[in-house]
Amino acid sequence: MIEPGHPDLSIGQQCRLLSIARSSFYYTPKGETEQNLGLMRRIDEQFLETPFFGVRQMTWHLRNDGHLVNEKRIRRLMRLMGLMPIYQKPNTSRPAKGHKTYPYLLRGLQVDRPNQVWCSDITYLPMRRGFLYLVAIMDWHTRKVLSWRISNTLEADFCVDALNEAIHKFGPPEIMNTDQGSQFTSFAWTDRLRRSGVRISMDGKGRFLDNIFIERLWRTLKYECVYLHAWETGSETKVAIQKWMTFYNHQRPHSALGGKPPALVYWQRNDINQPDQQVQRVA
Repeated sequence: MIEPGHPDLSIGQQCRLLSIARSSFYYTPKGETEQNLGLMRRIDEQFLETPFFGVRQMTWHLRNDGHLVNEKRIRRLMRLMGLMPIYQKPNTSRPAKGHKTYPYLLRGLQVDRPNQVWCSDITYLPMRRGFLYLVAIMDWHTRKVLSWRISNTLEADFCVDALNEAIHKFGPPEIMNTDQGSQFTSFAWTDRLRRSGVRISMDGKGRFLDNIFIERLWRTLKYECVYLHAWETGSETKVAIQKWMTFYNHQRPHSALGGKPPALVYWQRNDINQPDQQVQRVA
């Protein structure tokens, strides 16, 4: 919007024309402190163990661990991380104002084939000096990760990009299940599903178990990959996640699949006789 090298207008003149303070042009966001990043890492680790911890319980837990924190600080950090406790209360996973939510369609449904049901979710990725967010699209029946994206914001765009890739590579599912987060109630997400003839299913409020398979994926990913590293950059993070996702899909034995990896079972039970393709990731 402001061109530092403009031949006729100085930075100050451009700021006045745009009705913004000149100092705002030079302002650089500081990001989170090292202490807050450490707290976010601890919150993330604890939330995997106790996803029912709300702000108050998480604050008490951190205090008992020797951290001098208050509820206001923990509330802000948990909101920044996109963490919402699973206890039963209204609005635990809030859609944006005006966004439509959909009923949960999987209760009592026998899921017995690939592409019958997909699911998606977002998780927080700590780095040494910051954090990112990861979304994945998973086939419910075979647990295969069909696509994923990494982003530095919680806008819906990176979720829609992952959805577009999965549909392009594997065709649309019959049902897509997510939580009621704003990314998944956004028009961009739901319109893409409706245009592809996909039925939309959303977890009940506070129903952690409604999307249990992708929650287990996050737990496995974090203990086998994320918490073993302290990545410096987003590019390092993407390379490591790519490597682990390929290992998970093609090599890691899955107990629910009789010890076979998800990609093998996906293609064995799929009507389309097509060799699997490595899950690609574009940020």
